Amino acid sequence: MLDSEKKRIQKHFNLKAKSYEASAVLQQEVCNRLLEKLSWVKHAPEYILDAGSGTGWGTKGLMSTYSSARVIAMDLSVSMLKQTRGKGGLFRKPSLLCADAESIPLADDSVDLIFSSLMLQWCDPEKVFKEFLRVLKPGGLLMFASFGPDTLKELRTSWSKVDQAVHVNDFIDMHDLGDSLLATGFAEPVMDMDMMTLIYDDAITVMKDLQLIGANTPLKNNAKGLLTPGKLQRVINEYEAFRENESLPATYEIIYGHAWKIEKKNNGHGDREIHLPVDSIKLMTR
Repeated sequence: MLDSEKKRIQKHFNLKAKSYEASAVLQQEVCNRLLEKLSWVKHAPEYILDAGSGTGWGTKGLMSTYSSARVIAMDLSVSMLKQTRGKGGLFRKPSLLCADAESIPLADDSVDLIFSSLMLQWCDPEKVFKEFLRVLKPGGLLMFASFGPDTLKELRTSWSKVDQAVHVNDFIDMHDLGDSLLATGFAEPVMDMDMMTLIYDDAITVMKDLQLIGANTPLKNNAKGLLTPGKLQRVINEYEAFRENESLPATYEIIYGHAWKIEKKNNGHGDREIHLPVDSIKLMTR
């Protein structure tokens, strides 16, 4: 079963599914860059898991890149997966799996490639990496992107001048993610990083964009009281300190990583069989 925090995130993304793709410009660009990185690696997967597939932007790219592979789109939000339905062609569609990446209902050693673009920030990376290692076949590849600590630093700083509640997620450092991969049992991890900046006319547009893609839901939801017009105006005023050339920046630190599963290990889980009707969504809430 999903805990209350995961249910809150699931509900929020269910509500934002229809507006997500039109506003997720940065998310699509990161996904495209991650897909390009696959061309650097010699790998011919038969089964692919798109973990945290969202509306299926990456799923569509994976199906195009690997024309004969079976692609499984997995997301916590069933509404996001409904958007993914249309990403396949007439004769080939992705399999859809609604599940938590911290407890993947797939058999051990069952997929050749795990692709995950901007999902880790919603999870415990160590738990996710353990599950990724379990379901990957020996010789399987993990390719992922995540946000780094400098993501939305302008908005985080502006809020910190107004109250001490968590309004922006804390993101994990690239080196810590690499260490976690090694500690989990992955081999040959390679990490790199990009800084990307979106430009806005005003701070309220930054926050509206985050709301449209569901990214205004921090993991630590400890905000107390209502967001009053006065408090919002104070945040807007603080954000103005970052204005350059008549524009306001929103910085994103993008971390990319890939690693391999080399040795086959028995981790005591046993097989968990998969049943995925291609034309329907299976809701898993273990």
